[in-house]
Amino acid sequence: MAQAMAQLRPSDRPLAARHEKGIMKILLFGRGGQVGWELQRSLGLLGELVALDFDAAQNPGQLCGDFSNLAGLTETVRRVQPQVIVNAAAHTAVDKAEGEPNVARQINALAPATIAQEATKLGAWLVHYSTDYVFDGSGTRPWRESDATGPLSVYGKTKLEGERAVASCANHLTFRTSWVYAARGANFAKTMLRLAGERDSLTVIDDQFGAPTSAELLADVTAHAIEAAMKRPELAGLYHCAAAGETTWHGYAKFVIEQALASGWALKAGPSDVAPTSTASYPTAAERPLNSRLDTSRLRAAFGLVPPPWQHGVKRMLQEITPTQ
Repeated sequence: MAQAMAQLRPSDRPLAARHEKGIMKILLFGRGGQVGWELQRSLGLLGELVALDFDAAQNPGQLCGDFSNLAGLTETVRRVQPQVIVNAAAHTAVDKAEGEPNVARQINALAPATIAQEATKLGAWLVHYSTDYVFDGSGTRPWRESDATGPLSVYGKTKLEGERAVASCANHLTFRTSWVYAARGANFAKTMLRLAGERDSLTVIDDQFGAPTSAELLADVTAHAIEAAMKRPELAGLYHCAAAGETTWHGYAKFVIEQALASGWALKAGPSDVAPTSTASYPTAAERPLNSRLDTSRLRAAFGLVPPPWQHGVKRMLQEITPTQ
């Protein structure tokens, strides 16, 4: 399928004829990211998948996946004519966004708004991902979808604007999540393992609370939710999607190092060598929310899902990246 699509010329309209009546066509933006990579696996089972990267030269038919090119995105949707659009592209460099708010807004808000407009015209479903950063991080109770938002950073503000734009498409599913990681690409766990291999001790923040959530989990939930929503349109809306349980960055780091040592990693620092510190002692360009807990009750009730404890996904990821002895 992918090889056949890659041979299509830019002038072919639509991109590919529907091969069989009833086959769902899915357009995925952001295939190169952590979530996008896993989505290629999970969405591939649902129908014909057109997965796009930022660089058009890497895309079938040189379709536009560049979120700085709104006209190109519009043309892409019109050429592909999908029944489902999944947007896994985002500006996620939280601190960098403080210095380039217009770029962050373009990627996180204006591009999703353009895609939402085109999805509405097609009558297509639109799936989008957002973040706990839309909240102000106060309190200790897990955030519900109905709670008042109050983003503290440019990243959070632009993601909230994107959420609202996507909601203009009646057939939409938006998943807010937190602390995303994957075996592919950079993440907190990999950074801790690198530092623990170089240093005798580490200092990690212990007053921010959340649940590390794997890209794999998000991708599997997405595929399940799309199937359900296509049959029951009333399921459209906003959902919190995160692994079960909670920890701090300090607790997360200790768990990662403990598991790595048990798997034979050669590290200089052990769990007891990870010291706690406060957010105030580690200033960053963007203010972080202290409470990133997300209440997933609505997701569980709507789709009959049971998110696993956060430790399960982290263990699986560590097994994937453990060096061969």
